[in-house]
Amino acid sequence: MPIPDDVTGQEIDKDVRQELMSLPKTLAEDVAKNLVMVARLIDEDPDEAYEYSRIALRLASRVAAVREAAGFAAYATQKYTEALAEFRATRRMTGTVDLWPVMADCERGLGRPERAMAMAGEPEVQKLDKAGQVEMRLVAAGARRDMGQIDAAIVTLQSPELASNSVQPWTARLRYAYADALLAAGRQDEAREWFAKTIESDKDGSTDASDRLAELEGVEFVDVEHESIDESGDEPHDDSAHHEPQEPHGQHEVPDADGDADDQGDDRH
Repeated sequence: MPIPDDVTGQEIDKDVRQELMSLPKTLAEDVAKNLVMVARLIDEDPDEAYEYSRIALRLASRVAAVREAAGFAAYATQKYTEALAEFRATRRMTGTVDLWPVMADCERGLGRPERAMAMAGEPEVQKLDKAGQVEMRLVAAGARRDMGQIDAAIVTLQSPELASNSVQPWTARLRYAYADALLAAGRQDEAREWFAKTIESDKDGSTDASDRLAELEGVEFVDVEHESIDESGDEPHDDSAHHEPQEPHGQHEVPDADGDADDQGDDRH
């Protein structure tokens, strides 16, 4: 696959660059460029990012950063069995617990919320940093909702981090998940309050809390494009058959960048 001229491979994180030093120089440069493309595309074009990750994986499957990037690219494209295999390989190679929440979320994606819940109770969770523990709480709450346990999901999200007035990188997502769970439980007034709190902490607009709050307050949105098409007398386009892919359950950074291919996750449901 083509690599744009402005990509040099030097953009990768220094720790990843250190890992790639185990490879021949030319090979390391090729792998680095493909990892840069994964990081560049994973949000806007995850399918394309996935293809670049497969190239990097073929070139350097024994580099942990490559396996991790391949895992996130597979996760972003809802290939949860593949993602889980890559994350397990990364963990086996590095001993890191940082991927524990996203591994649990892969279990959710595979329709196994009970496994995600079991992982939420494992000792690995205590080894996570604060951000990782909040991420695990979000995954566990999602698993509760998957099992129809909405009240338990609400309780799971109630925590010092949720109650804190301090705004951290995870604050908006935690408040949003709580507001959404309250709404699912029919607690509209509380949901409205927490969507408003989400907006206060969501400085970069990473959630649609403002739209959700407006809907709760009865604000109607006019689709200007469709309205103009209707006025022109043309038939409006029917997007009823178009479905956006499900968002990954959690949000994680792709490393700016090997286990063996035989570490495959299973597809049991």
